[in-house]
Amino acid sequence: MVNISLPPQNNINWRTAIFASMLMFGSLLANAQNPWEVLSKRPSTLGIESGIDTYSTSAFNLKLVKASQTVAGLEPKSSAGFDYIPADRLKQRSSNGMYQLGDINIRLKTEGDTAWKSFSSASKRAPVKALAANDSVLSAADLAATLPADIPLKIERLWKQRNGQLILEFDITNTSNKAVEIGSLGMPMIFNNILQDKSLEKAHAECVFYDPYIGSGAGYLQVTRLSGQGPALLVVPDGDTPFEAYNPLLDDPTPRGIDFEGFYEWMVHSKAYADKEWKKAEPWNEPTAFTLKPGETRRYAVKFILADAIRNIEKTLIVNNRPVAMGVPGYIIPQDVDGKLFLNYNKEVTSIKVQPAGALTFTKAIDAPAGWLAYQVKGNVWGRARVTVTYADGLKQTISYKVIKPEEQVVKDFGNFLTTKQWYHNDKDLFGRSNSVITYDYEKKAKVLQDSRAWIVGLSDEGGAGSWLGAMMKEVIQPDKAEVQKLQLFVNHTIWGGLQHSQGKEKYGVKKSLYYYDPKGKPAGTYSDSINYKTWAAWDKKGADDIGRSYNYPHVAAAHWALYRLARNHKGLVSEYNWQWYLTNAYGTSMAMITLAPYYAQFGQMEGTVFYLILQDLKAEGWGEMAGRLEAAMRKRADHWRTLQYPFGSEMPWDSTGQEEVYVWSKYFGYNDKALVTLNAVLGYMPTVPHWGYNGSARRYWDFLYGGKLSRVERQLHHYGSGLNAIPVLTGYRSQPDDLYLLRVGYGGTLGAISNITEDGFGPAAFHSFPSTLRIDYLSGDYGPNFFGYAVNTATYIANDATFGWLAFGGNLTTNGDVVNVAVTTAAKSKVFIAPLKLWLTLDAGQFKTISYNKSTGAVSFMLDKADAYTPVAYLHVEGGENKYRLPQTKVRGAYVIKLSSKTASNFKLLSN
Repeated sequence: MVNISLPPQNNINWRTAIFASMLMFGSLLANAQNPWEVLSKRPSTLGIESGIDTYSTSAFNLKLVKASQTVAGLEPKSSAGFDYIPADRLKQRSSNGMYQLGDINIRLKTEGDTAWKSFSSASKRAPVKALAANDSVLSAADLAATLPADIPLKIERLWKQRNGQLILEFDITNTSNKAVEIGSLGMPMIFNNILQDKSLEKAHAECVFYDPYIGSGAGYLQVTRLSGQGPALLVVPDGDTPFEAYNPLLDDPTPRGIDFEGFYEWMVHSKAYADKEWKKAEPWNEPTAFTLKPGETRRYAVKFILADAIRNIEKTLIVNNRPVAMGVPGYIIPQDVDGKLFLNYNKEVTSIKVQPAGALTFTKAIDAPAGWLAYQVKGNVWGRARVTVTYADGLKQTISYKVIKPEEQVVKDFGNFLTTKQWYHNDKDLFGRSNSVITYDYEKKAKVLQDSRAWIVGLSDEGGAGSWLGAMMKEVIQPDKAEVQKLQLFVNHTIWGGLQHSQGKEKYGVKKSLYYYDPKGKPAGTYSDSINYKTWAAWDKKGADDIGRSYNYPHVAAAHWALYRLARNHKGLVSEYNWQWYLTNAYGTSMAMITLAPYYAQFGQMEGTVFYLILQDLKAEGWGEMAGRLEAAMRKRADHWRTLQYPFGSEMPWDSTGQEEVYVWSKYFGYNDKALVTLNAVLGYMPTVPHWGYNGSARRYWDFLYGGKLSRVERQLHHYGSGLNAIPVLTGYRSQPDDLYLLRVGYGGTLGAISNITEDGFGPAAFHSFPSTLRIDYLSGDYGPNFFGYAVNTATYIANDATFGWLAFGGNLTTNGDVVNVAVTTAAKSKVFIAPLKLWLTLDAGQFKTISYNKSTGAVSFMLDKADAYTPVAYLHVEGGENKYRLPQTKVRGAYVIKLSSKTASNFKLLSN
């Protein structure tokens, strides 16, 4: 995140200030002028002055620029006044090189040539030659005038309708006397994701985000409104037009930044890029090319269809005879999990191929739902895997999977890496960072002790606190004595009295960084000559000591809370201070955010869920005065959010991190209208598609600038938005357990939060989505909030869906007559939700081994793992289930106290009233 202190909004345009800071940091533009003003001065060549033609289909009003026949408007008839196209920017975006919907990019080689040549209809505009239209052809053109004269192809573009549906078609003919190999073919997908200069209200009303399913012949693009409301636009192949790759249009001069992710193109062929720009990357799909013989014509086309709601995207695809895949628990498969894959298409499956061979095993199931095929899925080999399903009509569908170790082992490796490879001990450190989990460079296999971004090496902000936050939260769900001992040193001595003030009027205040740039005050050689410290991000001591950024407080609150939980619920793990000390500090840090960092505290915080958890523990301990103060402070914030139409403001123009806390408190205080608005907005940028990288991946595209090593504006896959946004989605599911869509999205985000952890346990900032890269970022950066989301949210869900029957997310399910049995496979093994009962079972200590539910009698039983040296007692909370389930054991702090056997796992049965 950007770290910049701003005065109140009535004194400064904070969005402009942050954008300016980004320009200084990223050098994205040559000067600090408004980039749109610069863009507006470019000559307009699109031919807007010649007029706009309007056409009507059953679903859309289509507007085309008369001279170019590119799209000027795409308005769904079911939503008057809304446009999927950035029509308000048409004039500004009308110069050469500005892509429009309807353009085409091609790279080709004529027989005998050795190098690829590139051609684009957007490079040098000229009016296209109109062709005859008819009942099925709304508008057509020969694009020769807007393409270079030496292209050996004739390209005709047709806007058509078939059965009332809108189709964009390109007919490409080889006009030469030699074979022409098309090495890449891309269709720019230009929709209105430009948020610049829009309020949150305006952006949610007018703008969209879009997510790809890069699934070859079954691929599609889904375009969803920021509000999460329908209709959702689907771009699907019409005929043989596979979605092979998703390429960022980095040469489009529309200014990319924190309020504009950029445009992309749907690539049908990508071999020419794979041979050059992408040669170091492992592509999602096998790159292809197509050779046109002299005089041969090939058709490429996509169709535009509408789903009335985001939840109905898959139903709409099925109605339109498109292949649909549904994976359980998704497309990230731990090696000890029995996954499922359901396929729906009107043609038979002729083969399923896995690359690398043997990475996954698919076994056809007999008891498939009507209209679906079902497969058991087993992950065998760690890493990415591409599954190619071939149907009887020749259509190939690819599904991208990620196989990971069992969750328990992933988390164990993560904790070990953090407390060994990333553990920093140096009593002579000039900045007081000794005994900490510090940022790590996985490419260099080294700790990062210097960076021009002070926070990266200063143990604060998401980008610097990320590693130690992950380490603290790891202990909450999987405590390890040796690791806890190290982390006590960190919290008690490096945070307390160092990063966090321990006394005085600023007590509990959290600094922006321990590291700062002071070449005059520090000894010669302190700062490397190879690092550029002449940036706004290289704070001096005054800037680093600033305690006014509220976003730094949840990390520290979580550290204190984690040690409170370990001291309170276990024996012998925490030694230096008692549990009361840690809970007091967690409370003090929470309140200090309100009093010492009030400006940004008006916004939802990433990891703001921790304040809710602290409140619950204060109440459970009977600390009524503290609980009352904290609840009153949080209610005041929630009351403010209740007055806003879209209460998701932050230090950014648009953000995907505040929604988590806004939802939690809105739900807690009974502001269900705002909770619903928040949940819908999350669903607008958090998709479910058959691809591990995008499934449950909440939109984020600028934090590689602030927390990554490869610094650029780029869609990040499973950045910390995945883990955090999964919190409201799964909380929402527990209130609506018939809504399988919520479970799928939320679980995709939860597993996504640990999907990028390497085989040896390194937690990276996120995964790079650009096809030139397709790998993790090599800096640990801001990964910690992602793991926080996993740690507080991981659970086993047992559902009985009307279509797919009994399903388990986070466990392996079997049935025996009326009894449903689930072996729990999560790392924490501490939470189980039985959807038909709305029964929520959670452990403060102890671990579930299995859970059983009798669907006829409603009986629930479970097995708890045996005691260990630090966990002699389990504490079980029983919520929901119409309050009819209980245990005979006594309660402490709202939890049943269960003495664990030291020798074997023990069975227990819930009693029912």
